[in-house]
Amino acid sequence: MSFLTILAIGSGGFIGAILRSYLNGLISHRVAHDLPYGTLGVNLIGSFLMGVLVAYFMYTTFFSLHTKSFLTTGILGALTTYSTFAIESFLLLEGGHILLALANISLNAFGSVFMAGSGFYIVKQFILNTPHP
Repeated sequence: MSFLTILAIGSGGFIGAILRSYLNGLISHRVAHDLPYGTLGVNLIGSFLMGVLVAYFMYTTFFSLHTKSFLTTGILGALTTYSTFAIESFLLLEGGHILLALANISLNAFGSVFMAGSGFYIVKQFILNTPHP
């Protein structure tokens, strides 16, 4: 891996981690919850954006490898919160909130896959159905 790729991923990770903290707090403060909606929100948003970017990168040649690494591995890799999701789910289970834990696990797992696919197919359809010069 080149130094520029490492720099792209690291700087993207810096931005993604700040975005994760900001969005998680914003969602958590605005939505009354027993379920950790802040983590769910960043996972769903990040998954959707990952689908959008991967589709765009597959069907166009506009961005460099460094830009792709910055956006996907860097920003979105740090934005999504799998380790936070894992500990929050464990703590729900540990606290005896089995149904909430199962809801959290299901919504994050299936919701993230659904959002990634949604983003991917929206961009794919847009690119394939748009005339190119």
